[in-house]
Amino acid sequence: MSTFTGFLRASPDEQLAVLLARRPDLASPSPGNLTSLAVRATGRASLERALAGADAVLLQVLEAALVLGGARTTDLQRAIAGGPDDEVARAVDDALALALLHPGDDEPVDAPTAGGPSDSPAGPVLRVAPGLAELLGAHPAGLAFDVPGPPDLPADAADGLPGLPPARDPLAGPARAVLDALAWGPPVGLAPAPGTTAGDAVALLVERGLLARGTARHVILPGAVALALRGGRTHRGVATAPDLTHAPQRRPETLAAEAATAGERVVRLVTRLLRLWEAQPPGVLRAGGLAVRELRRVATALDVPEPEAAFVVEVAFAAGLLAQDDDDAPAFVPTTDADAWTALELPARWVGLASAWLATTRTPWLVGTRDERGSLIAALDPELARPWAPRLRRAVLGVLDRAPGAAPDAALVVDALAWATPRSAPPLTAIEAVLAEAAQMGLLGAGALSEPGRLLLAAHDARRGTGGPAAGTDQAPDPAAAFARGLAPEVDDLLLQGDLTGIVPGRPGPALEALIERTATVESRGGALTVRFGADSVRGALDDGMTADELLERLAAHARGGVPQPLEYLVRDAARRHGRLRAGAASSYLRADDPALLAGLADDPRLADLGLLQLAPTVLAAQASTHEVVETLRAHGLAPVAETPDGQVLHLERPVRRARRRGSRRAPAPVVARPVDTFALVRRLRASGDRSAPVEPDESAGAQGADTAPGTRGTADPADALALLREAAADRADVWVELVGPSGRPERRLLRPLSLEGGRLRAADLAREAELTVVVHRIVSVERADDPRPEESP
Repeated sequence: MSTFTGFLRASPDEQLAVLLARRPDLASPSPGNLTSLAVRATGRASLERALAGADAVLLQVLEAALVLGGARTTDLQRAIAGGPDDEVARAVDDALALALLHPGDDEPVDAPTAGGPSDSPAGPVLRVAPGLAELLGAHPAGLAFDVPGPPDLPADAADGLPGLPPARDPLAGPARAVLDALAWGPPVGLAPAPGTTAGDAVALLVERGLLARGTARHVILPGAVALALRGGRTHRGVATAPDLTHAPQRRPETLAAEAATAGERVVRLVTRLLRLWEAQPPGVLRAGGLAVRELRRVATALDVPEPEAAFVVEVAFAAGLLAQDDDDAPAFVPTTDADAWTALELPARWVGLASAWLATTRTPWLVGTRDERGSLIAALDPELARPWAPRLRRAVLGVLDRAPGAAPDAALVVDALAWATPRSAPPLTAIEAVLAEAAQMGLLGAGALSEPGRLLLAAHDARRGTGGPAAGTDQAPDPAAAFARGLAPEVDDLLLQGDLTGIVPGRPGPALEALIERTATVESRGGALTVRFGADSVRGALDDGMTADELLERLAAHARGGVPQPLEYLVRDAARRHGRLRAGAASSYLRADDPALLAGLADDPRLADLGLLQLAPTVLAAQASTHEVVETLRAHGLAPVAETPDGQVLHLERPVRRARRRGSRRAPAPVVARPVDTFALVRRLRASGDRSAPVEPDESAGAQGADTAPGTRGTADPADALALLREAAADRADVWVELVGPSGRPERRLLRPLSLEGGRLRAADLAREAELTVVVHRIVSVERADDPRPEESP
């Protein structure tokens, strides 16, 4: 019988290179030789990684090969599909390429092909890799093959099973109904109460070996009986992927417009967040994260719901535009990178945010939920990092990428992932959250993956080395250009109306956008932008140093029909009242020409922190700084300005804080493995031989125990011993094991390995008719017992 290690040795270099490329954990760190590669490839951790990416048909092939005890490709096709099937043949080739199946019976290795079955009409007998049986569950394909059935069962029970009562027997119908109910799994059922017809039928089936007693009142259908009832089929049919073409289809122009609108919105919200926090940075909770009241303040300032505010905060943090500043009182402030980001064009800013969202381990959708201790999870909480988040986003968007223009709902995406990766399919709630965030990010438009999103995904894969054109090449995708094509043209026209409103018929350009933000409040966005001017909004421009004439001149430069008279009156009236109240340093002072403006300020309890003291009817002294006096009075609806000692107006710059990006408490970026030259590695493995490699770290190998006791015949390489033990466990073969006992003396035993896991061998001792567990580092040598001798250790 060909062993797994022999399969790898006989495999062509091209096939080994494919194996190392498709299972990268086998190549890093580099194995010492092919035997070490075999040990690592059959380790539990590596097999679980391989199965996590296996699709449903591949899992069916592995289950069928396991329960049949080895089968040819044609046998697997009949067992799964009832006859020749291209999908089953494709899955067989995938399993061979991943070394999850290997040929047995000393037959030659057929290199897997990309398009169908091997050239040989029969092909080799294929067996599952050692260690895989333990991971496929107790009842693979719903068959309990660990339960013995009656001998001499027919391959097909269509004409009845031996031991079934004849048709005229009153128990015949109930007995067949019980068998049919368990035939396709699960094979375990609860026995009916004794004394009933169904109970008597179950008792009869147990007596004749067609059922077996389990724990308590459970009964088990033996795998051989179930396979006979199924007519030799291990599965009802080939698992099929859901058809995404039945999902709603979106027109390209609608998709592009909606995605661009969402992308522009998230860029605008992040920009406003940075301006808000550079002047008023929020504090950091003792346990880390943002206080609920601060998140509520952000939501109010951005005019968005709190979940969206949390998403904006987390995206800015993931992009490195926010960080925790510990120089003074801990606070979240914009980083030095924020200034460079705000200077970029809109498409480039969007690419930066969307790329950060794709790669971040942060999970914004968990903000506001409770952890396992019942504590509320805050935005920017360090506990929001999840290492699987980038893989989840890539998997969900990958489903949409395979169906251009389709807008499947979350349930259909779950079905697609349940077929593509049944052993690692994410829950519905997580997929709904990713789809919602992708729509907010502008990667989706009307539920379908946009062209910029598709290109960004390809660029992301290229950077991680998982496919697609390499970054920096002529074929590298340009998501920024695609995003720009979806944006509406910029306009610089502002239609001002007599009711103090204005309309921008399109997307405002940068200059007009900045003017609107400083002078007006936005009432609605859509195909056109509607804004309203008021005394408070105009005062913002005056606070920043504009005069009435300068403000009216800038408005006139964008207004088609000029500035309406009501708006001009509003601006000049605000300017006339602006600065009537002036502040200076006393620590600072406050003066006004009209004593009525100062009346009551010194006694106002809301201003007690300023330490105001009236020196004269028109002068107040303050204990606070000039900047603090001005900002506090402005917050209470007044309109003061600062002045120099000679009475000239002084426009105060708003203090902003910046933090170095390296001071951030962001989760570290995921480590991307360097590409491995798999062909060069294969050549090194061939050249190294099979007897000189160092021991490779493995979850089941504490195998520093290669120390051979004097006078014993130990294997030169512990990896050989591990490989032999795994293969023997898979083949249910006997081996001679030389091990060191507690006294330090070597002893030789004939064992039948059952499992090798966690650095321990579990085996049946045939001479003592007992089961034992041995720590791997006590094993000195292992050899096959093809002709077992009745030899017992002293």
